Amino acid sequence: MFFSVVLAVKDPTAVERANLLNMAKLSIKGLIESALSFGRTLDSDYPPLQQFFVVMEHCLKHGLKVRKSFLSYNKTIWGPLELVEKLYPEAEEIAASVRDLPGLKTPLGRARAWLRLALMQKKMADYLRCLIIQRDLLSEFYEYHALMMEEEGAVIVGLLVGLNVIDANLCVKGEDLDSQVGVIDFSVYLKSDDDIGGKERNVQIAAILDQKNYVEELNRQLNSTVSSLHARVDSLEKSNTKLIEELAIAKNNIIKLQEENHQLRSENTLILMKTQHHLEDMENELVVQVSMKHEIELAMKLLEKDIHEKQDTLIGLRQQLDEVKAINVEMYQKLQVKVSEDAMKEKNEIISRLEDKTNQINATMKQLEQRLQQAEKAQMEAEAEDEKLKQEYVNKSESLQNEFSQKEKQLLQLETDLKIEKEWRQTLEDDLQKEKETVSHLRTETQEIVTLKKEFLKLQEKNKQLKSTCADQEAALQELASKLSESKLKIEDIKEANKALQGQVWLKDKEATHCKLCEKEFSLSKRKHHCRNCGEIFCNACSDNELPLPSSPKPVRVCDSCHAILIQRCSSNVP
Repeated sequence: MFFSVVLAVKDPTAVERANLLNMAKLSIKGLIESALSFGRTLDSDYPPLQQFFVVMEHCLKHGLKVRKSFLSYNKTIWGPLELVEKLYPEAEEIAASVRDLPGLKTPLGRARAWLRLALMQKKMADYLRCLIIQRDLLSEFYEYHALMMEEEGAVIVGLLVGLNVIDANLCVKGEDLDSQVGVIDFSVYLKSDDDIGGKERNVQIAAILDQKNYVEELNRQLNSTVSSLHARVDSLEKSNTKLIEELAIAKNNIIKLQEENHQLRSENTLILMKTQHHLEDMENELVVQVSMKHEIELAMKLLEKDIHEKQDTLIGLRQQLDEVKAINVEMYQKLQVKVSEDAMKEKNEIISRLEDKTNQINATMKQLEQRLQQAEKAQMEAEAEDEKLKQEYVNKSESLQNEFSQKEKQLLQLETDLKIEKEWRQTLEDDLQKEKETVSHLRTETQEIVTLKKEFLKLQEKNKQLKSTCADQEAALQELASKLSESKLKIEDIKEANKALQGQVWLKDKEATHCKLCEKEFSLSKRKHHCRNCGEIFCNACSDNELPLPSSPKPVRVCDSCHAILIQRCSSNVP
């Protein structure tokens, strides 16, 4: 029931290809076995060889495009075979010899001659393999669903390699290849020992063949799925290894960045501590310098006050000295007027006192001048020290400001670096999360692949079982075919014996108005011809065959049905 449903769903062209492939297998197998048992070189009259050429002709004709000409439609296999000499240089000799044959008038006859010459050269498989590889060139002659465009053509080409063990000596010149009728004789392959009405057995044989085709198709699909799964597993393993390597590199980079971040943070803290200590020291020095400046300013003010007081005292002493001089002058004048000894003594005493006072005043003046000079020198030294301190303070303040600005810049740079490191770390963590997700996804896919492998192994076991059953069925089919052929030959012999007993009836020309096979009406153009075997009247197309009969050793005209029967009988009689 299952196989019938599968057959109903199948494409008719696929069924045709499968049937032609099976016929090609049977014909090639039968030809090789019979040729090996025959034990000598094959000639053109060998029936399995003729059947092989008919099957190959049908295979090459399948899906052939119809080419329009000026007068009619042309459908021939000579076009694609003519391409072989362009693809395979050794085939030029065959093509040239086929074109030079005088008796060939049609493209079909040239194609038949080409097949025979290729078989004799034992290079038919090589020639057709070069042809099926060029799909773009074949598409000009064949439809997309043709046997030569699909995998069945490659299978047939592979089977043709076995024909290289056969030696054939075919005479192409004397053979009429243009007018031969290429009909496949299925009785050679489907034979039974039952009666003629064995339709059920034929149905069973067709079902077995369909089962075999289904099993082969299933096997091909399984092989394709397995190859695709293997390719997918390889790609996934490669991507998984790459992702693991990238993950390890990313982890190493994260560890390195964390270490660098830790080092930068420690360096940043050390630099901040140093800058803070340096700033505290500079602030203490600045406070000391400011206090020293205030003390110097107070000392300068005190020195200025002392200098002003000393200048006032000097001015007062000078005034006293002037007064003393004036008093001295007056006393000298008075002394000149009144010269007396008592007065002179008093004056001398007064003068001596005044001189002592003047000496004391001069001494004090000198001391005050010395102290004034010392104070001026101290003031100059204090001013110089003050300028030096101011310059040092300005320089230190500028250097401190520069260092502070540099430290601020370094601090900003470190903060920006720290932000960048944080962002980079965040991106790395995101990438790590993504890699973990991909790794989990790959693990699930690998598990699915493991389950698919198990299913594939089960399917392989089923396939082996089906192959074994198919082989058994093929053996049974061959046995049935051999028995069927023997029974048919016996039936034909019985029929011939009955005809001989009943006597052949020679039909008169007046009694026949239509051909017995094609049932076309006779006319002036369509003449009547008697079959020398059965005595019936046929047209020229249905009786264009000549064979020697027991009544006449020379070849005489026979109809197509008698021709097939007699050929089959002759082939069966050949050991």
